[in-house]
Amino acid sequence: MDFTQLTEKAKVIVGKNKQYIDKGADAIDKATKGKYKSQVDKGREAAKSAADKFADDTNPPKDGGTTPPTS
Repeated sequence: MDFTQLTEKAKVIVGKNKQYIDKGADAIDKATKGKYKSQVDKGREAAKSAADKFADDTNPPKDGGTTPPTS
């Protein structure tokens, strides 16, 4: 498996398992006793946004067409 294939596989896994982002962020909050809550929340939202993008990238359009390029 080359790096590109590994990257694509990771995107699919992250896109399908977004619930673990919250679990990880909650664990960090607990371990740090909330000291870094604002930074953890910012990271949580960034990770969720990236996971949503990965999920969108791995799901082909339902109409069989091509996805228009984003600008």
